Amino acid sequence: MTAAREHASGEAKVIPIESAPSWRGEQRDLADRVADAVGGALAGPLGTTATRLFGKGWEEKAANGLGFLRRRITGDYEVDEFGFDRELTEEVLLSALRPLAEKYFRVEVKGVENIPSEGGVLIVANHSGTVPLDALMTQVAVHDHHPRRRHLRMLAADLVFVLPVVNELARKAGHTLACNEDAQALLERGEVVGVWPEGFKGIGKPFSERYKLQRFGRGGFVASALRAGVPIVPCSIVGAEETYPMIGNLKTLARLLGLPYVPITPTFPWLGPLGAVPLPTKWTIQFGEPVPTDSYPPEAADDPMLVFNLTDQVRETIQHTLYKLLVQRRSVFF
Repeated sequence: MTAAREHASGEAKVIPIESAPSWRGEQRDLADRVADAVGGALAGPLGTTATRLFGKGWEEKAANGLGFLRRRITGDYEVDEFGFDRELTEEVLLSALRPLAEKYFRVEVKGVENIPSEGGVLIVANHSGTVPLDALMTQVAVHDHHPRRRHLRMLAADLVFVLPVVNELARKAGHTLACNEDAQALLERGEVVGVWPEGFKGIGKPFSERYKLQRFGRGGFVASALRAGVPIVPCSIVGAEETYPMIGNLKTLARLLGLPYVPITPTFPWLGPLGAVPLPTKWTIQFGEPVPTDSYPPEAADDPMLVFNLTDQVRETIQHTLYKLLVQRRSVFF
């Protein structure tokens, strides 16, 4: 972090850290005291207990954890202009999502080699499941299975950035509003950008229409890729449709709450909080062959027919792959 923030009279202003040495010193002193206290506890009887419980090697993990905690307290970490906090994403957010991907949904990842090792790339995926867990699982898949451990920067709906807590976590994870300007800026910087063009029409569709792609909008994502000259990688996700089978929609309540829909599933709201637990379906995420765009001039993004054709090509590729994966699937849960 390069600046501290001070709130006064309802306004925020940025204070360079260099002009607030006492603030920095107090934070460092606090971090040192916390690290010494925890380190001393681990070096004593607690350390012996930890060795019995976790085996050898726990010391390195504990040291890394203390280092992370110290940097959080002192502010010795960096975020980019979109708010992306790489360390927090890797150490906390992805670590929290990883058991869900590996143990609960048992996500099988195919075709990750189709994501370039460097440079900008746009990943376009189908959207489903009532709750957008598919986007989070795709983020884990890209980072954990790509040899360069690349980060997926998602283009999210407006609703994400007005929800308390969710808004802050999304920014920290590097995601931004689904608009052409942000998409192009990230692509030109060489980032892996993810978009789910079906939006709420995809995740909020009834279970009877599962794996049938909805409209892909006006192809704004294709225009951004054309302007940046980056490849488009189609992504097909099977398994998310059955996590929360949507059999009804409380439209009146949704309008009152300002939500796109309020789902009715076989377990929600009948089982109360337990109904919010997703079904443990078996997932497959397949990344298809890239669709190149670097052969087109930047002004091609203003050609509506070309944009429509490329959008339709990507959509048809995803739909065809979904059908192929469904034929190969032996069970929804195993």
